[in-house]
Amino acid sequence: MAPVRTAGTVATLLSVAILSYFLCKTKITQQTSSQKKKLQRRRNGLIAAIGNTPLIRINSLSDATGCEILGKAEFLNPGGSVKDRVAVKIIEEALESGALAEGGVVTEGSAGSTAISLATVAPAYGCRCHVVIPDDAALEKSQILEALGAAVERVRPVSITHRDHFVNIARRRALEASELASICRKENQINGNDSSQINGHSISEEKQNMKFSPDYKGGFFADQFENLANFRSHYEGTGPEIWEQTGGKLDAFIAAAGTGGTIAGVSQFLKEKNSNVRCFLIDPPGSGLFNKVTRGVMYTREEAEGRRLKNPFDTITEGIGINRITENFKLAKLDGAFRGTDMETVEMSRYLLKNDGLFVGSSSAMNCVGAVRVAKALGPGHTIVTILCDSGMRHLSKFYNAQYLSEHGLTPSATGLEFLGLS
Repeated sequence: MAPVRTAGTVATLLSVAILSYFLCKTKITQQTSSQKKKLQRRRNGLIAAIGNTPLIRINSLSDATGCEILGKAEFLNPGGSVKDRVAVKIIEEALESGALAEGGVVTEGSAGSTAISLATVAPAYGCRCHVVIPDDAALEKSQILEALGAAVERVRPVSITHRDHFVNIARRRALEASELASICRKENQINGNDSSQINGHSISEEKQNMKFSPDYKGGFFADQFENLANFRSHYEGTGPEIWEQTGGKLDAFIAAAGTGGTIAGVSQFLKEKNSNVRCFLIDPPGSGLFNKVTRGVMYTREEAEGRRLKNPFDTITEGIGINRITENFKLAKLDGAFRGTDMETVEMSRYLLKNDGLFVGSSSAMNCVGAVRVAKALGPGHTIVTILCDSGMRHLSKFYNAQYLSEHGLTPSATGLEFLGLS
């Protein structure tokens, strides 16, 4: 026969349960509040200088087209590029969710700018950075990363489907760091604080097997291509800033895409504010996004007919152009796309330097090529905004190297904008 519980017993048990609930809730609230206060303190330092970049008139292009062509000067962020916004959003969301612990290592596969931004802001959050970068990226990017204290792996470029693609290696490095941290925690629980031995191997031996020096706080893969914190950084930051800086009076926005976060976040925000704002992609050689936007497929007509090149022409631009649809790019709201060439990009960079004093990187120059294309398509009297992603300082060994350009048949020779059909 089951024991009979008195009303007093039930009331007592209920009181204990309620008290336990509120104590637990109070503890969680205190932890959350503490975490938010800590993040807020960090935002008062270096992080406070990220974003709210000026929107500048590109005089030469505006005068030549009869449009107001404006560039969001993202190269003025502390880490020197638009990717500072992304790095902050990725790290803060990871810390808030518990996916990243303070003292942990953030890993990323990057052609340069996102990696530099992560390496710049990670210390402000008490974290470290490990970067895997293709070895055909400009050498100075690796040098900057190392100077910032990041661990750097340069690897040969391969297809994203290959296990040794730089993004896939970065994903593995985060897992390796987390596994090592887990082993250390277990060993500490068993052996107290003596963590000199892990599964029969010394920690120094474990470190030799890793591609970075772990601090046993775990790893987190930033995953800039698929992590929607990328999109959110621009939907919540870059897009609203552009809207405010133009007073909502803009006709078009254009940018290239790598991860797709910038063009997706900005285009979606602007379209929600005014569906008449037209948003476009500018795509470099070797990328399939132009075909996807204009034809619904990633390949060209020639490739559809079975003449796909075994070694398709790549581009001198870095960080833009891709042959897959990322989770970030899926959110883009686009009205069309334009194709840009490497020669146009090189010529544009020299034109801007000569006529406006703007020393921009390859993706910024490609964006300006796109802005002129939009201006020609819409006609005079329109306001067009693009992104000046980074400066030319991290493109010296390739994009601004006369010998390198000569070897690839890209020596600039234009005196004006004749390379885009303008006198």
